[in-house]
Amino acid sequence: MAEPLITPELVALDLVAADRDEATRALIDLMVAAGRVTDADGFHADVRAREAQMATGMPGGIGLPHARSEHVTVPSLAVGRVPGGVDFGAPDGPATLVFLIAAPAGGDADHLKILAALARRLVHESFRSSILQAPSAGEVADIVNREVVPQ
Repeated sequence: MAEPLITPELVALDLVAADRDEATRALIDLMVAAGRVTDADGFHADVRAREAQMATGMPGGIGLPHARSEHVTVPSLAVGRVPGGVDFGAPDGPATLVFLIAAPAGGDADHLKILAALARRLVHESFRSSILQAPSAGEVADIVNREVVPQ
């Protein structure tokens, strides 16, 4: 069986970050600890390069950093709730939810499927609220796996 896209270990419920770089790095560190990213600095550079092409903030308080990278071992998603908000360049202000998508360098189709499925759910306020109000990292992971992961 393939690894789940997200597990409770990839969820930060109360992420404190001064900026998008700090928020992204905290989520990358979760991926490294879970064995899904082999080189935190290398993957962070790939995410930063992608972010430099176009801001990944979405309306509704969402940051959606993502990258394909040779430092990623398995398609993964990390989620951070950032009560203080972090600027990801969205037109309506800071992101209080950050979803970091990591895909292996050769995983073009996986990366785009995850991004598209997540974006389709994020337009729904009820989905965003359920993530913000979930009482535990396990519940956040369950919601994402149920609502986003292609069956």
